[in-house]
Amino acid sequence: MNDRVWFITGISRGFGRLIAEHALAAGDRVIGTARQPLDELVAEHDGRLVVLPLDVTDRAAVFATVEKAVEAFGRIDVVVNNAGHGLAGTVEEVSEADARALLDTNFFGALWVTQAVLPRLRAQGSGHIIQMSSVSGLMGVPTLGLYSASKFALEGLSDSLAQELAPFGIHVTLVEPRVYATDFLGHSMKLSTFMPEYQPVREALMTRYEGAAPGDPARVAEAMMKLAASDTPPRRLLLGDGDFDVILDVHRQRISEWSEWETVSRAAG
Repeated sequence: MNDRVWFITGISRGFGRLIAEHALAAGDRVIGTARQPLDELVAEHDGRLVVLPLDVTDRAAVFATVEKAVEAFGRIDVVVNNAGHGLAGTVEEVSEADARALLDTNFFGALWVTQAVLPRLRAQGSGHIIQMSSVSGLMGVPTLGLYSASKFALEGLSDSLAQELAPFGIHVTLVEPRVYATDFLGHSMKLSTFMPEYQPVREALMTRYEGAAPGDPARVAEAMMKLAASDTPPRRLLLGDGDFDVILDVHRQRISEWSEWETVSRAAG
């Protein structure tokens, strides 16, 4: 489709900003959400970019914003649930407030946007919902347990959603990037109060990833354009060379472990 209309949450920086810029460069139109105005960016794109204020944790505000988005360009073709943040801390270290805030944004925010756009997409009989997950939604990483939990939840939701929406001609894709050179490890990462007992865990993790350079986030935006242009998009798109092999190994280990315990599993009836 030429001149697609995108609805992208969290376009002020990072993946959201880059995806919006690539979509606009391709001649598409974009409705982006952000917590602050982006007047200069809007001025650069001559009526093809609308930026709406939104806190995705506010369900009523999400529904109202989606209605404004439809009023702006008449339809929505591609929805990108990008808004989110990280949380560093072992499971024992994470506070209740931080855990709830993380899930409110990373999981419930995506859920509210998805629910808000679905009546429009079903009426159109078309659309593509792209959920920004992570390799941490495919495997647990020490000190990122709650972040992984938010992405595992999004993965399960989206698996079911894809099956529910297939009869309506609506696609759902989980995008699972590795760590890229965005501000994910900076402003977008909240830190728990660290306990000294877990310092060996943190040191082992640093050793494990020592020398691993973050990827170029522009490559993610390029991949998203190919994804949006596909008539048969995948249910999942894993992004990142080295982590591609890691995730394959994780799944091989799971299959091996299930097979090892197959007798016990089947005996449980």
